[in-house]
Amino acid sequence: MSWLVLLLAGLVEVAWSQSIRPTHNFTRPVPTLVCLVLMAAAVWLLSQAMNTLPVGTAYAVFTGIGAVGAIVLGAVLHDDPVSVGRIAALALIVGGIVLARVTS
Repeated sequence: MSWLVLLLAGLVEVAWSQSIRPTHNFTRPVPTLVCLVLMAAAVWLLSQAMNTLPVGTAYAVFTGIGAVGAIVLGAVLHDDPVSVGRIAALALIVGGIVLARVTS
């Protein structure tokens, strides 16, 4: 169950990363509130997963999911650059997440 909570925490972190830009440097109240709620939810879910998972593993997987999701959504939604190097980096991050999961 902790791994599912951790996955959810990572997905909420991805949503949080995408909610930052619409705040326009935290000058727009509603997007800022959404951003802060997502941030708090991601950290709370992470803390719940850390009740039974090792802290280092949980945090590494959490940030890995967040990084992969932010890069993929950045490329899809915001036309961020896609290169062989970025794809290789994503593959390494995903590989690290999988390795952390199967060795825990």
